[in-house]
Amino acid sequence: MVEDDTHTPDIDQLYSDLVRIVRKAGDIALSYYGQHIKSWDKSHNNPVSDADLAVNRYLQQELQALDSEIGWLSEENEDTPHRLKCTYIWAVDPIDGTRAFLQGLPEFTVSVGLIANGRPCLAALYNPVHDELFQARLGHGAHLNGMPIRVNDHQEIHNCRLFAYRSLLKSPRWTTPWPDVKLGMVNSVAYRLALIAAGQFDAIISLQPKNDWDLAAAELILQEAGGVLTDRQNRTHQYNQQNPQMPALVAAAPQLHAKLLNFLQQYDSRYDAPAGIIHSPDKPPQ
Repeated sequence: MVEDDTHTPDIDQLYSDLVRIVRKAGDIALSYYGQHIKSWDKSHNNPVSDADLAVNRYLQQELQALDSEIGWLSEENEDTPHRLKCTYIWAVDPIDGTRAFLQGLPEFTVSVGLIANGRPCLAALYNPVHDELFQARLGHGAHLNGMPIRVNDHQEIHNCRLFAYRSLLKSPRWTTPWPDVKLGMVNSVAYRLALIAAGQFDAIISLQPKNDWDLAAAELILQEAGGVLTDRQNRTHQYNQQNPQMPALVAAAPQLHAKLLNFLQQYDSRYDAPAGIIHSPDKPPQ
């Protein structure tokens, strides 16, 4: 990535504007929620709707007006190599959890993160149905509706509240059965991570790829709440690469995260999907 050291945006002002814009974007999404709106599949089992596009148009207009030198990466725009030349980029998912949105389930979020030199530095994530606004600034903690949040201190896999698909845990690829856990699921992966940050769940495991726009805001919120997010090899994700994806996802408070990584060594990955076969982050693995 080529860095432009001559441009440093006003982070204080951007943070204030970001929170305001994401909240308004959530209001736009909410105006479509529960209505009969046009939707279609961008690819197999990967829906998009008029609401996604309307929210994306608003976010792009407002965020790019704040600073024209910040690059752009959104689920609902064609990716271009221009962002690779930018030190700062917006990573945007206008409606993360489109399937839930279309089904009338309150499990979707508007998710926007600001990436600086490959790592998130500002985040705003909003569930407008529940009026839950998660936000974070690097080094300044994470907040939900203005109140500080912190990950739960549950340290054992046994009885942890885990976001994962039952099919993954019951797979014959595990050489050791899973301990008893309390499984949960919501459609938006960003919302799952925010709920872990707020202490309402303990951990998430997904062995399917995730996109930068799914993770940018939520990872910073989790990190500032005391959590850790890596891939299954304990590698931290570097954002704004040519392929803006993370191959797998493990997130929790530090001690539980370490134990989950250790347990993952018992997963036989010889039959994983080959590189280049992408599964949507909103869908259960097939």
